[in-house]
Amino acid sequence: QLFLDFRWNGRRYREQTTLLDTPENRSRLEKVLARIEKQIQQKTFDHASFFRRPGQAADRPESPADRRTEQAPNNAGAVSHRPLVGLEPAAVPTFREFATLWLKEHTVEWRRSHLRTLESTVEGRLIPRFGDQPVNEIRKADILAFRAELSSLPGRGKRPALSNKRINGIIGPLKQILNEAAERYDFAPPTVNIRALKLRRTDVFPFTLAEVHRILATVRSDYRDYLLVRFFTGMRSGEVDGLKWQYVDFSSRLILVREARVLGADDYTKTDGSQRDIHMSTPVYEALRRQESVSRARGDHVFVNQAGGPIDNKNFTTRVWDPLLRHLALPPRRPYQMRHTAATLWLAAGESPEWIARQLGHTNTQMLFRVYSRYVPNLTRQDGSAMERLLASSFGQGPSTGARRVVEDDLPVAPDTTANPEHGDQ
Repeated sequence: QLFLDFRWNGRRYREQTTLLDTPENRSRLEKVLARIEKQIQQKTFDHASFFRRPGQAADRPESPADRRTEQAPNNAGAVSHRPLVGLEPAAVPTFREFATLWLKEHTVEWRRSHLRTLESTVEGRLIPRFGDQPVNEIRKADILAFRAELSSLPGRGKRPALSNKRINGIIGPLKQILNEAAERYDFAPPTVNIRALKLRRTDVFPFTLAEVHRILATVRSDYRDYLLVRFFTGMRSGEVDGLKWQYVDFSSRLILVREARVLGADDYTKTDGSQRDIHMSTPVYEALRRQESVSRARGDHVFVNQAGGPIDNKNFTTRVWDPLLRHLALPPRRPYQMRHTAATLWLAAGESPEWIARQLGHTNTQMLFRVYSRYVPNLTRQDGSAMERLLASSFGQGPSTGARRVVEDDLPVAPDTTANPEHGDQ
């Protein structure tokens, strides 16, 4: 018969079971032992509750008959032996109890903004729907029915329904909670084959350079340099609002993105890849120099409101940004489109895609080409002229209308490797 052997609070425990030594039972006990060790590490393990005997009240202390303690032969510490009728799993909690525990256990892993979003989702959406159900009684059909209910709820603002992205943001934590519960309490997870809803591709809506000039010429003076920096650096809202003078390097003409303003407090950037150094163009350099005389002596942040505190993005959007676009008769769009504008202007200017990706905080150029390239015809060669010139030269034919003849010097030449000993006789 199998038993569990572990240490807790400086003592060694050996819990006997009536399970025969079979591969299936060993696998079962390995999961239980892993659960015990995890709770011990998290300091949430309660021996009396975990090994409560059938019929024993949770608050009744164990009698000598329930347990006897003796000294280990190797003096390793006290050994607790208690025969069990079988390995009785701990009482399965309700969804409310386990979801609360799940949030508490994982708090240390998440950024503050992400934690607040999860808390809002769990407390506002999941607990009202599943709170009183034991976690092992929630079925796949219950989850699918809940998802269908969400799709009929009104969305934010004027949206008639919740978006697929928002629904995925609610169902995702539900699946994580139930998968964790299934592992701890040894039941089949009901989330198998429940896939995220497909998201519609949304196009970016950047400004043209002419529109940028109109905006900068019209916006109130105390926000002009703020907008200029956003238009020509591609910084996210939280990054520019949280920018501090200690991260502005005028000598090297660099903006060091190290923090972001999230939910009214300075926090870590969106991802590790968001930590980057942004090159200052001349207009950006001059704007920051002007801003230095305005806010350097008022506090740590580069851009401040009239009260001297950091700019709040929501307040800026409703009181400055939206009225400005209405005044100029420009289509409404989020301030985030200033980031997209910077990307498209860099591409149109012919900057290296790898350099642009670094400026934006992207780890590679994949997103850059997927999202922005259609705004830059010269980059994507949509006119086909490059192919026309190549074929005209290759076949010795005259170029078609509007295309010049390509001479041999225009074509790419393979590198000469014969003199390189690393290439041998190739």
